[in-house]
Amino acid sequence: MARDAHKDGIRTVVATPHHANGQYLNPADGVMDAVEKINEKLRQEGIPLNVLPGQEIRVYGNLLDDLENGILLPLASSRYILLEMPSSRVPSRMEELCHELVIQGYVPVIAHPERNAEIAAHPERLQRLVDIGALGQLTAQSLTGVFGGKLQKLSLDLCRQNTIHVVASDAHNGGSRSFGLSEAYRVTDRLLGEEISDYFRKNSQKIVGNLPIDQRIVENTGKKRHKFFGLFFRKG
Repeated sequence: MARDAHKDGIRTVVATPHHANGQYLNPADGVMDAVEKINEKLRQEGIPLNVLPGQEIRVYGNLLDDLENGILLPLASSRYILLEMPSSRVPSRMEELCHELVIQGYVPVIAHPERNAEIAAHPERLQRLVDIGALGQLTAQSLTGVFGGKLQKLSLDLCRQNTIHVVASDAHNGGSRSFGLSEAYRVTDRLLGEEISDYFRKNSQKIVGNLPIDQRIVENTGKKRHKFFGLFFRKG
């Protein structure tokens, strides 16, 4: 997978193993240890790829407590924290959770909202999370149509509604769930325009650099205005 990533033009990867999704538990200390080991292996193999720590955290009841206790990891030691919702619904306390995270100085990043059935039926649910201060992260293969035309159309619609702020590979293996980021950016260039594609690229870099992301709002008139997120930097 590291060689595949390098071939796709990727130089930095945030490792986001599933945590607390009912099947996998990957607490912070284990992730940090694994990231250190894989980076050493990459150096030995001469693969110019840097792996940074993170988790894809399924929303659950003790999330805030576990975050405070150091069991959970933000992305790349930043204030951005990747959250996964169940595929069938938006959790009843999702807005409250996002609000609390923002108050604490974190920025919730909603993983693959296009694959959530409730958001597919009611996109305004994602808009409400964005209004609170969350970001939408689209999966590259959803955008390219690998997961089907219906999901691709929804993905493009969410982009046009300004509820998507970053595109991620969500790579799981070197076959059916590989990286595909370069193709996703080509599709974005063609169907949404180079400006949007560049916006997604820069936001990925800003997350890794723990920099504020500019939330773009495009009005029906075609004019653009901007709203800036706050609270992006680590305490202490």
